[in-house]
Amino acid sequence: MTLESRRRLGRSSLEVGPLAFGGNVFGWTADAVRSFELLDAFVDAGLNLIDTADAYSRWVPGHSGGESETIIGQWLAARGPAMRARVVIASKVGVEMAPGEQGLSRAYILRAVDRSLHRLQTDYIDLYQAHRDDPETPLEETLRTFDELVRSGKVRAIGASNYSAPRLAEALRISTELGLARYESLQPPYNLVDRRTFEADLAALCAREQIGVIPYYALASGFLTGKYRSEADAGKSPRGPRARSMLDTRGLRILAALDSVSAATAATPAQVALAWLLGRGVTAPIASATSVPQLRELLGATRLRLDRSMMDSLDAASA
Repeated sequence: MTLESRRRLGRSSLEVGPLAFGGNVFGWTADAVRSFELLDAFVDAGLNLIDTADAYSRWVPGHSGGESETIIGQWLAARGPAMRARVVIASKVGVEMAPGEQGLSRAYILRAVDRSLHRLQTDYIDLYQAHRDDPETPLEETLRTFDELVRSGKVRAIGASNYSAPRLAEALRISTELGLARYESLQPPYNLVDRRTFEADLAALCAREQIGVIPYYALASGFLTGKYRSEADAGKSPRGPRARSMLDTRGLRILAALDSVSAATAATPAQVALAWLLGRGVTAPIASATSVPQLRELLGATRLRLDRSMMDSLDAASA
């Protein structure tokens, strides 16, 4: 991976590789030792964007949130200042961490960012994202607070996650009119199974406003790896219920198209699914791995180029 293969995140100065590591697994399905191995392998491959959130992994029984950021912070401390300069750390704020500790109000963001900085053991967060829209807080208040963080040096750039097109457009308008830092990226759900959420109106907005796109659920919770092909397969995994919902005529048609392109390119279905996203022009799909061999497989997507006929076949199967 070379610097030339990186792309700018929106209009910011941040340059990121074509794949982001999904840090939701750190402290959950990957313990500290395994997480360090994964992060080392990711950076050694020339990639740099590590996506996390303060709420990861609060959904796990016995967890309170912050586990992912804490492990990333321990890794950064162990690897030293040179490593911090090599990576782009993206975190998020807004999802409930405790009763009354949620949302995008000025008071809460200021508390939350200091907690994230402490867990990450760093002086700044490269990309600080609103985890989801907060209709209870005026957009101007949220954006003024983010702008304050950028001006103070605690944050280098800001982004949005799970915003609708009208709300994202309104946020961009406010930032422009008031001279505030603007959202430089959007993190939407986007993959071969779920195309409508992003393509309906967000894609055109992001292209027009030069917003970087960092899709999550890039592999549709593992469905696009091809490991779920029957009810029996779905029953073997905690993600089974989600996978089972995709095992319909369209889902099987998508898997068949992935198999066809995989055979033609000597790639795996997961690599093809990620390469399709890159072919659609996104900045960096987010993908997670819990072992180094699994990570290396996903990294193969950054070297895979799908021709027009392959893209067309995948487009048609997932239409």
